Amino acid sequence: MTPSEISLARLTDIAPAEIAAHMSDPRLAEHMPLLTSGWDVAAVSRFVAAKEECWTRDSLGHWAFLADNAYVGWGGFQWEDGAWDFGLVLKPDCFGLGPRIARLALAFAVADPRIPLVTFLLPPSRRNLGALKRLGATFAGKVEHAGATFLKYRLETQ
Repeated sequence: MTPSEISLARLTDIAPAEIAAHMSDPRLAEHMPLLTSGWDVAAVSRFVAAKEECWTRDSLGHWAFLADNAYVGWGGFQWEDGAWDFGLVLKPDCFGLGPRIARLALAFAVADPRIPLVTFLLPPSRRNLGALKRLGATFAGKVEHAGATFLKYRLETQ
């Protein structure tokens, strides 16, 4: 069933146990080289606090994504190396919602004058990059981040 409504919430609105279960799914680790094990309620509390700190510092950050009011993942914008980096981490059974959620977030970026461009860091294991190309993102090179190699793409929004 395709959800009729995608909405945004703060990560603080989601039960920590639900985020812990999401981030403990071993299918996520396939494309998240920085994902660590041990996602319990304490780890979620630290994670949510760090993401809330971004909102306090930058007035922008990560949201929880909801489909028909049910949590399907998280993502958003974070200031990294002089640009707004967009990340999206969905529950594996909700991966198909990625393009729809990305379009919603990128519409937000286009409307926000603080975001003249968006970057995306993807692990080299990601092979299907057609959606990024259809959005108009261009390959900007390989970068090292926190000890892992990523493919960096950029998208002009203004």
